[in-house]
Amino acid sequence: GTQVTVEIHHEDTSPQLIKRLSWGKGRSSVPLFHHTARKNTPSLPKTMTTRFFPAYPWDKSSLKSMPVDLQQLEKLDAYALKVNVTNSVEELVKALLKQARTDLEKVRAIWMWICHHIEYDVVGYHNKSQLSSKPRDVLQMGKSICEGYAELFEHMCSLAGIQCKKLSGHAKGHGYKTGQTFTGDSDHAWNAVYLEGRWHLLDSTWGSGSVDDSFTKFTHRYNEFYFLTHPALFINNHFPDNSNWQLLKPTLTLKEFENNMLHNSNFYTLGLLAARPDTPIIRTVNGKASVSVDCRSGTLFMFKLKGTDEHGLMTLQKHGMELDIYPQKTGSHKLEIFAKPSKAEAADDVYKCVLEYVVECESVDKAMRFPKELHQPVGPSWFSERQGFLRPSHGQPVLHTNDGRCSLTFTLSKDISVLTSLHADGSSSLSEDMGRRHVLQIHRRNQIELKVHLPHAGNFVLKIYSKKKSDPGNYDYIFNYLIRCLNTEVKWPAFPQSYSKWLQDYEILEPLSGLLPANRNVQFKLKMHGVAKVLVQAENTYPLTQNKDCWEGTCNTSGCREVFVMVHENANHSFYSHVLKYEVESQ
Repeated sequence: GTQVTVEIHHEDTSPQLIKRLSWGKGRSSVPLFHHTARKNTPSLPKTMTTRFFPAYPWDKSSLKSMPVDLQQLEKLDAYALKVNVTNSVEELVKALLKQARTDLEKVRAIWMWICHHIEYDVVGYHNKSQLSSKPRDVLQMGKSICEGYAELFEHMCSLAGIQCKKLSGHAKGHGYKTGQTFTGDSDHAWNAVYLEGRWHLLDSTWGSGSVDDSFTKFTHRYNEFYFLTHPALFINNHFPDNSNWQLLKPTLTLKEFENNMLHNSNFYTLGLLAARPDTPIIRTVNGKASVSVDCRSGTLFMFKLKGTDEHGLMTLQKHGMELDIYPQKTGSHKLEIFAKPSKAEAADDVYKCVLEYVVECESVDKAMRFPKELHQPVGPSWFSERQGFLRPSHGQPVLHTNDGRCSLTFTLSKDISVLTSLHADGSSSLSEDMGRRHVLQIHRRNQIELKVHLPHAGNFVLKIYSKKKSDPGNYDYIFNYLIRCLNTEVKWPAFPQSYSKWLQDYEILEPLSGLLPANRNVQFKLKMHGVAKVLVQAENTYPLTQNKDCWEGTCNTSGCREVFVMVHENANHSFYSHVLKYEVESQ
């Protein structure tokens, strides 16, 4: 009743996987043998059952095709990097295997050594006739092209008793243009290794580093992603000549490979999960194209359309981002999406390119031209929440107002001071002082209301800054909104100017306008606490009377250009402090 599995294969042909046939009770299982005679093309048996294939599409649970505990391998990695044997491949393998027990550890030691000791031969790439891919030559030269990396890897694995194949095919690597087709001979080589009863893919060329745009300089930059990469991710940029070596079911056609979106290793190592659209070429509809990215947790994004982020609206979501693009010229535009972790622990946590699209624009939407002051991302997000701005009244990035007024509220979770400013473009741009005075802050306990009165129609940016109250330093920029008003009759004056003695939790009920009519009686109503007297100084002085927590009264604006509100903080003091300043219309 014992099950026996036997595997027989000629040297240099691919190892065959066994399909068991059961003869029922009491009889042992009889293996069914497969045999491949062709010597040079690695192939997989037709009868390979689905359990040998990783699930496809990717289930998002792991970047690798088998469990790999990188922390447990750290000691071995460090050992492999220090091995310094270059007189023969056999001696090198012998030295590497001293610290490796399992097959996985043997493959890992070989992988780490090659990725850190062999560099890409940019000169040899341009002059292949002088180039040898033989393992001995690659080892002695210390450099090669992909062919040499793959042959050295295969040879070292065979010396270590590990089944390994060199694979060739097309790759979306250096020089790849978004949406291009692949014709002719294969242009890249990589490996498959047999571990724990199934095949796994790796690319030591791409694991070792990268070349610059001009293909004249190689930089060693180790990339863990290409070690035992999950086949559903590996197919993203590696298309083998023999489709069996995709290790996928169903396999992709070359056409599908060409049309599929290229997600580079940064995309996956940053924890990104999916991007829409999933084709690399996007056509605008009525001047607009949209892109979205899904990710696991707070990730920061930025974009460049033809090198600038002016022509789009990007919003950060809890699990990704959404971007609407409005190119201001017709034709083809390169769109790059960048990402970085929100908690930048390492010094090299800079924005890395994760996606590239080509946007084909047939018509331009001139109305969607944004102010230069607009910062990406736009609108509130988990990032502004983290900075203390909770429960925004407006969750969207764009506010539309018909009468030129709008009001936003937030709950402040931290003890912070808030600074706001309004910005416009071109001839209608506002001075820094006026930009601040078109936004009025009203604080009620931990709630803040921002009242905005626009000076005219157009597109405006409302910027929001904050700092800890206890912090003497500068304000930090947090986020911004786009405010749009099409009504050309809109013309709101600024709010009154406030001075340092005007406290954060004081409130102007009336007059809100910083410009008072001439020769009129104007009603004042101000919410203030902790003051002994309040006066309004125009041509004459008008005291306000206290009614609960409000100070009320009337002032006449005849014969003056400015009106001041002054407070007596202490009944025993003889001096007043200015808190507000209004202007009076010229007669």
